[in-house]
Amino acid sequence: MDHSAPPQHDRTGLFSALGAYLIWGLLPLYLILVASVPPFEFVGWRIIWTLPICLAIALARKQWPDLKKAVGSPRTIAWLSLSAGLIAVNWVVYIWAIQNGQVYAASLGYYINPLINVLLGTMLLGEKLSRSQWVAVGVAALGVALLAGGALTTLWISLTLALSFGTYGLIRKRLDVGSVPGLTIESALLLVPSAGVAWYYAQTQGSSFAISPLLSLLIIAGGALTAFPLLLFAIAARKLPYSTLGFIQFLAPSIVFILGLTVFGEELKPAQAACFACIWTAAAIFVWDLVKRSRKPAAS
Repeated sequence: MDHSAPPQHDRTGLFSALGAYLIWGLLPLYLILVASVPPFEFVGWRIIWTLPICLAIALARKQWPDLKKAVGSPRTIAWLSLSAGLIAVNWVVYIWAIQNGQVYAASLGYYINPLINVLLGTMLLGEKLSRSQWVAVGVAALGVALLAGGALTTLWISLTLALSFGTYGLIRKRLDVGSVPGLTIESALLLVPSAGVAWYYAQTQGSSFAISPLLSLLIIAGGALTAFPLLLFAIAARKLPYSTLGFIQFLAPSIVFILGLTVFGEELKPAQAACFACIWTAAAIFVWDLVKRSRKPAAS
């Protein structure tokens, strides 16, 4: 049996993906509570508190041998260094966007991400798309083109989020390391620069961690809200076709979009509205195709 390609429908992968994207979709509500913390400092604290959580999970799951094996591989460390840098960039840009009232731009970044996933999956992983799925890709691409023509000032946010997370997911999918050991090593690799950032803010502006016990607890909670969805995503990335995973991702930015309209009260520009309409149409086509194919009997 060929184990190089994941099954089209894996329940563990599916539920892991849904869990990850649900948490990420609701994350702006949490970011409201820590809005007083500068983005760079907050990402530093996220990483600092993610590491002990990952170490505890690795201990509970008896994954120390896997962790030791990964640490002993220079190739694995090199790739995890790259993925760690990508996810750090993703976090900083996302938090900055939310804190600066660019909720739709952040949402659109994760709408564009499935296009990146599809392109990476077909070009680098040899995954095949049906005709309907290619139609969905085309409609989504049209939406991105409309956005590029009418919202250039915030397009950099969307593209940075899409490219950084799309490439991160591809690396984690191809790398032979488990989700917990991988995230543990990524957090460890980022620990020193994160501690440096936290120290810098403590010396220049005063540490946000020392303002109040409640804010400190909320910052610590950021470690759990970082670790658990990324672990779920890493599981899903290894068990689902990358193109399929990308379109499930529409759940998170849809939630963020609704929050932008209701909670954050951000104005929706015409170019953004047109882009959302195209991408929602693309998502509907893709999901319809998946459902249709899932009902066909498997070939013997």
